[in-house]
Amino acid sequence: QVQLVESGGGLVQAGGSLRLSCAASGRSFSSYGMGWFRQAPGKDREFVSAISRSGGITSYADSVKGRFTISRDNAKNTVYLQMNSLKPEDTAHYYCAATLRRTTATTRNGREYDAWGQGTQVTVSS
Repeated sequence: QVQLVESGGGLVQAGGSLRLSCAASGRSFSSYGMGWFRQAPGKDREFVSAISRSGGITSYADSVKGRFTISRDNAKNTVYLQMNSLKPEDTAHYYCAATLRRTTATTRNGREYDAWGQGTQVTVSS
């Protein structure tokens, strides 16, 4: 089972940028589809973005499309989420997740992910 550790969260003003990283342990990182999810206080967890195992296919929630970019470096066992033009409504705890059930495509369904990190907090001030 892959182990995931997120980093890069913090406090930023509206309009600013952050880059989240998710480092995975294990030798089979390139076999996993990867995703980012977020959860704000009092709200359900929601899908943010996902990337196929090769990096050739990506998907985004409508709320972040055009502002966020997901990428991965299989040589470094890391997936990234570049977040630009941040808004206060982006404030949440962000989690990365790994799946062996959807690898050549992407999935927005959290139940299809097999491993989760502890998350990193992103706070956007207005």
